[in-house]
Amino acid sequence: VLEDEDLSQTIQLHLQERAKDGYIRAEDIVDFLSSPEMQEQFHEKKVKITVRTAQNWLHKLEWRYGKKLNGMYIDGHEREDVVTYRMEFLQRMKEYMRRMVTYDNDGNPFNPQGFQVEGGRFRIILVTHDESTFYANDRRKTAWTHSSDKAVPQPKGEGQSLMISDFLTSEWGRLVDGDEPREARIIFKAGKNRDGYFASEDLLKQVDKAIDIFEGKTKGRAIGLFLFDNAPSHQRRAPDALSARKMPKNPLHGWTHKKGGPRMHPGQLPNGSSQDFYFPEDHLLMPGWFKGMEWIIRER
Repeated sequence: VLEDEDLSQTIQLHLQERAKDGYIRAEDIVDFLSSPEMQEQFHEKKVKITVRTAQNWLHKLEWRYGKKLNGMYIDGHEREDVVTYRMEFLQRMKEYMRRMVTYDNDGNPFNPQGFQVEGGRFRIILVTHDESTFYANDRRKTAWTHSSDKAVPQPKGEGQSLMISDFLTSEWGRLVDGDEPREARIIFKAGKNRDGYFASEDLLKQVDKAIDIFEGKTKGRAIGLFLFDNAPSHQRRAPDALSARKMPKNPLHGWTHKKGGPRMHPGQLPNGSSQDFYFPEDHLLMPGWFKGMEWIIRER
């Protein structure tokens, strides 16, 4: 049947349409050939194939069974606010790079051309945060083995982890200073019964140390531009930051985002004046209460 180019092309197109909606099976070919429309093309001769034959046909039509390849994630990349943020970021980086040492494809440096800047420190050095996690059982799985070798039991799971958090520069490599180098690198043993979990507080302490090392390395003659990715621990808001999450609709006594946490700091009205989200302490009915979402919106 597959020797008929027209019929082969018809089956191929049918499979491609099915693949758009999800997964295809060998049974799809069996069902397709059994349909009245396809049986008419065989005239008086009825054609019926098995699932095994259909599987062979899939191979001949250059279909392969296995995990689907994943392309780049694109969800939200072209949203208007994301595009605006991206363009502003690129423009800002372009301005910063005028004050950085850059390199060509062969590693040759190009020093920036000086111009007047506010504050007097012209030079900018890029410092990137590098965070990697290694697992005890994460090792090579392929090797030459002899036919007489027997299977050896292997540990289950990834095993204990070791997280390395460090800072890198294109000019010096790792951010270190001194003959007996001070370094900002942290070796963190994540886990409930180990060092706990790496949180934003840990990162802030590490950044403070990294800034001290940078200032000592440059003697205060350069500015460090620290770059981080968008991991959740890098995006934590201030304890009193504005947020509509979990905000009640109506006034509520003692409400904060976290039990026992600080109140949200004031917002800003469209005219630029400050907007307090809590009633004043001398309010007759609700002294110090959270105003609630409805009241806050009405004030705006």
